[in-house]
This record gives sequence, C-alpha cells and structure tokens, in this order.
Amino acid sequence: MLTLPVEMLVSVTGGTLLQGSADTMVNGVFTDSRAIEPGGLFVAFAGEQVDGHDYLDQAIASGARALLVTRSADEMGDVVESATRRNVAIVQVSDVLAAVQALAQHHRERLFCPVIGVTGSTGKTTTKEFLAAVLGTRMKVVSTQGNRNNELGVPLTVMDAGADTDVLIVEMAMRGRGQIAELCRIARPTMGLVTNVGMSHIELLGTQESIADAKAELVEAIREEGVVFLNGDDAFSAALALSSRAPIVTYGLGDSCDVRAVDITVDDQSLASFEIIVGEVTTPVSLAVPGRHNVYNALAAAAIAMRLGLEPDRISEGLAGASAGEMRMQSFTSAGGVHVINDAYNANPTSMRAAIETLAGIASAERRIAVLGDMAELGSLAELAHFRIGEELAGKPVDVLVTVGERASRIADGARAEGMEPDRVRPCATPEEASEVLDDLLEPGDVVLVKASRVMGLERVVEGIVEPRV
Repeated sequence: MLTLPVEMLVSVTGGTLLQGSADTMVNGVFTDSRAIEPGGLFVAFAGEQVDGHDYLDQAIASGARALLVTRSADEMGDVVESATRRNVAIVQVSDVLAAVQALAQHHRERLFCPVIGVTGSTGKTTTKEFLAAVLGTRMKVVSTQGNRNNELGVPLTVMDAGADTDVLIVEMAMRGRGQIAELCRIARPTMGLVTNVGMSHIELLGTQESIADAKAELVEAIREEGVVFLNGDDAFSAALALSSRAPIVTYGLGDSCDVRAVDITVDDQSLASFEIIVGEVTTPVSLAVPGRHNVYNALAAAAIAMRLGLEPDRISEGLAGASAGEMRMQSFTSAGGVHVINDAYNANPTSMRAAIETLAGIASAERRIAVLGDMAELGSLAELAHFRIGEELAGKPVDVLVTVGERASRIADGARAEGMEPDRVRPCATPEEASEVLDDLLEPGDVVLVKASRVMGLERVVEGIVEPRV
C-alpha cells in the first residue's frame, strides 16, 4: 500500500501543511472514516450526500495519522485542536480528487509488478474475478474491489498494491471518451484486455463505433513490450487490434483464436464445462458460475494467466473455484427451497440475453421465473431494446415474466406480442410490488432470475425472496 512521509505527501499533492510534523509516516489511503486502519491517510471528500469533513474527528479517533482536506484551519474548528493532541498531520489541497490521483501516479512509479487493465461492455467484472482467482493460486494479487473502477476507485486500487504484490488487476469503467485514457494515465497498465464492445453507454456515446473508440484507449495505452488480449469472436476486435502497438492474443470459440474453447457442455444447473486449447495443450475446465457466456470470461482469464506463466492445472483449479462477484450471477437456494440467480448489479441487452439463456438452460427447475428491470443508458434505443428482449424471451422456456419499472414494461409488451399468455406476464412499477407478486407466486423448486441495471435496486427483490413477508 501507499507509504510515504507527510513531507512527500505535501510535495506530490501541492498541498499546504496546516498542522503536524512533516516527518509523520502514513500507510494507506482511506475515504471511509469507519474503515481506517491505524496509521492511514483519511481523505475528506465533499460529495452530494456526504461530506468527509464532517467525519474528521471520527477519522482521528480511528487512528488516522494524516488528514487530506480542502477546508482551512478556521473552518475546521476543534478538529485542529484534536489533531494537535494526537499528533495527526493535516494537509490542505484545493482538489482532493486531483490530489489522490497524483498520489496514485507517484505510487505507481514505485511498482514493478505487471498491471493488467480490464475493460469491456459486458463481462469485465466477472473476468476480473476469474483472473484474480486463477492468478491467486500462485501469486499475491491486488485487484479492483466492488465498484472502484472509476476516476477515484482506480487510484485507490493502485495504492492498495505494494512491494510484495505480484500482479495488479485494474478494472476500468467508461462513461465517455477520454475516461479510460485518463485511468490509464494513472494505472499505466502493462497488459490490456477488452472483453467486447456492446451497447452499454450508447446513450452517452451514440454508436457502437464510438464505444469501440473509447475502449480502444486501453489498447492504445499498452506499450510495445506489453500484451493486448481481445475477444476473437467480437466484431470490433479487428478494429481494436489496429490501435495496438503491442502483440495481440485472441481468445474465443473460433478456430483462429490463440486460446479457444471446445467441447462445451452445460449441465442441468447451467454450469459449463469445456476444454481450453492452446497449441498442442488441452486443459479441462468446469465453472461454478452459471451461464454458457462465462466461457468467454474464463478464456480471457486463462489467456492472461498463461502469458504470466501459470501451469494449466493451476488455471483449471482457479477457474473451478472462481465466483463472478457480488450480485453477478450469484446462485443460491433460499430457506424456502427457491433457487435464486442474483444478477442485479447491472444490465444491457447483451448481458440480459445471456442471463435469460442461463435461466432457460436450468433443466432441473420446477418453474423458471424471470424478474427483469430497466436497462439504463440506452438512449433512443431503450424502447426497442426492451421490447426485443421480451420478444426473444417469449420463445424461451420461461414460465413467468415479472417486469419492474417503466422501461421494463416494454419487455412485458414484447413478450405478450410474441404470444406469451397474459397471465404469465406480471408488470410491476417497483421492486416492492414485484416482491408482493413473488410472495404469492414462488414455490419450492422454482428458479428465479433477478436482472436489471443497478439504478433499479432489484437487490430488494432478492432480499424479499430470502426473507418473505409473513
């Protein structure tokens, strides 16, 4: 983790030391006063909902050795006195985000491990989790936690790595042109992976070509001595490859891919098994995360792991034990005997189709129930995209469709238009209304898929299944 004296902290951030000794050492950077480890630097962000300056006393009490603030000494009142008593340094800067990014760049210059940048329209988080699980069988891995994949999260992830880190995996989100380039400027990845180019964020970027251009910023950031990994079956990978100065490794199902999967089978729980072929070497793999689409995520992780020298049996072992992350194809059975696939973290047309295919492939289900909410950031394509999901779902072995939200009501319209009986389609306005429907509907042996964009909060539906109303 980041370790440096306050004197260097002031120099790197261009800040002013308001209180304390320049010789004070800080270890680690924290933005949550409840999570501070003794000796850490607490960064007081002033957000729309919460202002970190209101928690400076708590940070001091929790063991912070330094505070990074934007307020003056007069504006902080008794905090300065409390900091003085406990020998806590206070550094004032004009922009805490810029200061954190500067600290991350400073820290990155002192890291000598491979740094893997991961982006893509779908699958980047699952691939990151698979990769961390595989590399973790032999290496000390630091990787993006939760949703720390933006202009604040990436610097914090970089500063989590230390001299003993064997590999750093940095997930990179994108909402517009130039953002991935900025994240690359901070993380300086030595390897880059683009999982695919889909429709997510099309509301902001307008076309898939523009999305591909934005993803290409990661490819362009990899130096000649690095490696770029691309989905050989994705239509935009050929264009992305033209942006690369580094060698390209492709993965996929096609015969021309450098790392490919063959003999894919899916069991009655929708868990995939297959063989990975690289040259003359064949490696059997079985996944614990449902969904045939996860074969691609596993191949991407395997391709990178092979490049880093991992043995085939280590790769197979790591993939067998890998999970997809919180609210990403999480599979469990409730106390009431209902099997739940919680994929409520995010959604776009590609991932929605993949999740529905997964549900449809669970042969052991008594009934298959899809709870689908709005897909965000689709712009003018929103109505048509939702309607088509419904049309396609009507042709699948899904017994009941529950939709949540205004946009998702078009999924219901599409399903009915393609012949799904009206009594099997239940449009709802809110997660709470959907939970009421499910309370009356669910029986032991049912399988329920819960899927929507994060803004819909469909985790509340999952909570309702776990703890139904009495």
